[in-house]
Amino acid sequence: GDLDKVVNLLLSLSGRLARVETALGSLGPHAPAEDKLALREKQRLLVAQLEDAKELKEHVGRREEAVGAIVARYLPTEHLQDYQHFVKMKSALIAEQRELEEKIKLGQEQLRCLRESL
Repeated sequence: GDLDKVVNLLLSLSGRLARVETALGSLGPHAPAEDKLALREKQRLLVAQLEDAKELKEHVGRREEAVGAIVARYLPTEHLQDYQHFVKMKSALIAEQRELEEKIKLGQEQLRCLRESL
């Protein structure tokens, strides 16, 4: 459960940071200074939160290793390999699911814009 939460947190923060950086990059030279300042402050906070989330992921990784060592004492080799594969794949599948959800959301937004433009 913690792995799910941390991976989702990392993906959410990195997505928000990317949007802020895109917004910063799209500001023209005549954009109000307050807008630039607000976006830079948001960027700074997101970078700090992302670093904190990475530390959380490392902590979860250490806990995962400790649990894995305990589980290894009780499971037969075949089941242990299944468990290890499950743990490795879980993060990748969460990230892939989040990416697909973002693509669906983007597609729906593009579809909405196309309908409005017709």
